[in-house]
Amino acid sequence: MERPAWAPPGIDISVPSVSRIYDYYLGGSHNFEVDRQAARRAMEFMPGLPKIMQANRAFMRRAVRHAVDQGITQFLDIGSGIPTFGNVHEIAQAADPGSRVVYVDHDPVAVAHSQAVLAGNDRAGVAAADLRKPKDILAAPEVGRLLDLDRPVALLLVAVLHFLEEEDQPYAAVAELRDALPAGSLLILTHASYEGIPLTEEVAGGTVGVYRDIRSPLVMRSGPQIERFFTGFDLLEPGLVSMPDWRPERTARGSEAEEDPYAFSGFAGVGRKA
Repeated sequence: MERPAWAPPGIDISVPSVSRIYDYYLGGSHNFEVDRQAARRAMEFMPGLPKIMQANRAFMRRAVRHAVDQGITQFLDIGSGIPTFGNVHEIAQAADPGSRVVYVDHDPVAVAHSQAVLAGNDRAGVAAADLRKPKDILAAPEVGRLLDLDRPVALLLVAVLHFLEEEDQPYAAVAELRDALPAGSLLILTHASYEGIPLTEEVAGGTVGVYRDIRSPLVMRSGPQIERFFTGFDLLEPGLVSMPDWRPERTARGSEAEEDPYAFSGFAGVGRKA
């Protein structure tokens, strides 16, 4: 297997990564053949996966713009993945040039590419850390340099919590991050679920099996289980809903991604810390 020139040293290009698989779904180029093979296997069961990812990104952009509209200009994006067009810092800084953004990921490819994209942007940075260890995130130099945790922060957990199993204590991780943020902070979240998928649970389970086989289990939680992540936050209207249904910005022609049945898979929500 040929090693791309952009691959960071020490990366095992024979092992798939969820960040690089996500990059492939979105049409990116920072993925290896092993990632593409895993993505294609998952799409055999759920061919609309790219539509789900597009809806996920569209929700994220709307939520970031909402945060800036509410006067929040600090963003902590955990599980940020490999940068693509329309990243958090691009959306936030277009709305308010003073916005500060810290990306966090444990995938070395995601971290390396983020560093390259952010070169010269002194209001955005990236930290190599894992959601399973929130203390490491909060202690990261980039967090200390860029974010003032005495002022409201928008915490983004977009398409990441469903990769944490119960033994990873996902609720405790979110609670620890919540407790480190001041009142008025926002939690911006999306999460996979069998609810809303235009397939039987048995067929959709084939995709779950692909992720399990690459040792990145995909945990499909129910609506009430996902809403539990908002403990300590007041859910903003319209509540916990499908991604296209969270404050849609429809044009006269509508949105192809939002009209696709797959886009309504899973849940999205934004909560404000009381």
